[in-house]
Amino acid sequence: MAGRTLIALYGGTFDPVHNGHLAIARTAATALGCRVRLMPAADPPHRPPPGASAHQRASMLDLAVEGDDLLCVDRREMQRDGPSYTVQTLRELRAAEPDTPVALLVGADSFLGLPAWREWEALFGLAHFVVADRPGDAWQPDTLPGPLAAAVAGRWTEDPAGLAASPSGKILALRQPLHDVSATGLRARIARGEPWRHLVPAAVARYIRDQGLYRDAADTGSWL
Repeated sequence: MAGRTLIALYGGTFDPVHNGHLAIARTAATALGCRVRLMPAADPPHRPPPGASAHQRASMLDLAVEGDDLLCVDRREMQRDGPSYTVQTLRELRAAEPDTPVALLVGADSFLGLPAWREWEALFGLAHFVVADRPGDAWQPDTLPGPLAAAVAGRWTEDPAGLAASPSGKILALRQPLHDVSATGLRARIARGEPWRHLVPAAVARYIRDQGLYRDAADTGSWL
């Protein structure tokens, strides 16, 4: 296993990608010593339909990571039909890369909701987890709800480099100051005509404007 390069996946709807997503991904890439692959879900099963199409969301990711040596876009979940279940994605990856270390980057809120994911307990046999905090997150590894606490017992590590030593099964808390911004809040700002451009890369802001995304259909005011 020594010498294998860690595959780090950051899945999500990215509706739209914003500076908070990129801050998490770059922090993880630096800590893990590998490029982070941003992986848009074509059909996210745990939320209402996205405001932008899968193609539009992936195009915004392309713009956001252009020229960035730490980040890239992974379209694997857009290449199959049906809901974008993480367990299915990881099993497909494992079929091609059975011994390669794989890490799944998630926010603390997503990690706390893990028991609602399809076959969630199987995920620990398919990948490591890297759990990123947001400002104000109050969760602690020793205060998790019962089923999740039992599933993650003995899996925590404080050594990012150690994730490359085995294919899966460890959990790393990524405790870094990150941006307090959400895609939900960003979409609401755009719909209400409030300032929002500072929350996304300039190229993404131009794409949102040109495509007319997230705007209230009745709004004929100027873009901010």
